Amino acid sequence: MKAGLNLYSLRKLIKTEEMFLETAMALKEMGYSYLQYSGAEFDPERIRRVSEASGLPVVLTHVPYERIINDTEKLMEEHAVFGCKNIGLGSIPFNLITEWDTCVAALKDMNRAAETMEKNGFRFFYHNHHKEFMKVDGKTYFERMMDDAPAINFTLDTYWVQNGGYDLMKLIPRLKGRIACVHLKDYNVGVNPKDPTSDKPIPLISPVGDGNMDFVAITEKMKEAGTEYFLVEQDNAVFYPDPLGQVKRSIDYIKENL
Repeated sequence: MKAGLNLYSLRKLIKTEEMFLETAMALKEMGYSYLQYSGAEFDPERIRRVSEASGLPVVLTHVPYERIINDTEKLMEEHAVFGCKNIGLGSIPFNLITEWDTCVAALKDMNRAAETMEKNGFRFFYHNHHKEFMKVDGKTYFERMMDDAPAINFTLDTYWVQNGGYDLMKLIPRLKGRIACVHLKDYNVGVNPKDPTSDKPIPLISPVGDGNMDFVAITEKMKEAGTEYFLVEQDNAVFYPDPLGQVKRSIDYIKENL
């Protein structure tokens, strides 16, 4: 199975164009097939140059919420520069989903932007964390997005669904046709890499295959639901001494098992 990497995992290694290209070439050598751009300056021409030089297409991005809802046309023009048709939101401001009125307004704004993108051959993808599984008036925000914003696609994040207490295997079929891009992120319990001396175990984002999630079953379910791009994301990889070694563990597992 082909897989890509969300560059947010290596955000400290893509700060300059030279670093970005060096990192992309290392990822290609490991066996990654495509990239998501996130975690550094959004410069369409630089993204294009590195993508072309490395031979790794950029299939998804994360860009700010305000640009998605207020600068939709310009965003599509910029994404066309490096041949990317999938425009993503990494996180919605928390204050927009804690009250019913702001929740409804944000859904309308995002759905409108998603409709504009769809009319122009692009797709909007919302990346979930655990906060979307908080209930407002008896229903989770994620459920409201599924039911009330039909133009929105989802970059379904395996770790955060589990962290939010939702049943991932039941959720995937409900999103058939809306999860062309997903994040593969393993769930583990272990030592905080920011504080290795702590004696308090924490939920831990881990390389794919190192945690407790059944990715053979998960990815098969995702394929049935129409997933096209499987993107490894390990937010905490940059806190380890060898960030590239962390993401290599994921692609090695994928190549061997998926």
